[in-house]
Amino acid sequence: MGLGASMKETTLYHYRDPFVELLAADEEIDLRGIIIMGSADDTPTKMLASTRTAQLLRSLKIDGAILSCNGIGNNHIDYANLIHEVGKAALPFVAMSVCEAEDFVVTNQYLKEVLPFYKSTHGNETGILGQNTVTKLDAQKAIARLRLKMRQS
Repeated sequence: MGLGASMKETTLYHYRDPFVELLAADEEIDLRGIIIMGSADDTPTKMLASTRTAQLLRSLKIDGAILSCNGIGNNHIDYANLIHEVGKAALPFVAMSVCEAEDFVVTNQYLKEVLPFYKSTHGNETGILGQNTVTKLDAQKAIARLRLKMRQS
């Protein structure tokens, strides 16, 4: 798997993000906000950013969260730490990634919750713009899973 056109989220994609559209229309779930977290170059800053993001989620007193990462490789260092921090806080969550958690460069006990959204076989770059991004069906699955987890907690 490599970074390429199929993983690109265009401006139009961001205006029509499937999570935002579905959650905004959902009668049961109150969309509290969207947090966009970048990925730092060095590991200490990665850990700080992901820990602070988890603290922000806890401070918002939300009932659940959907976490999503469209990067690979070293981007999974801070993403896995964010998943760990959110899981440790016992906050119901669903995590989305372009690849299976077993392909992350790090591990922790909460990564079993990661849902992959890469569409091409074997994670190959297809060169088709936006092919390997979150679709409406992916978002529906994640929201359904989050809804179940929130009811169980």
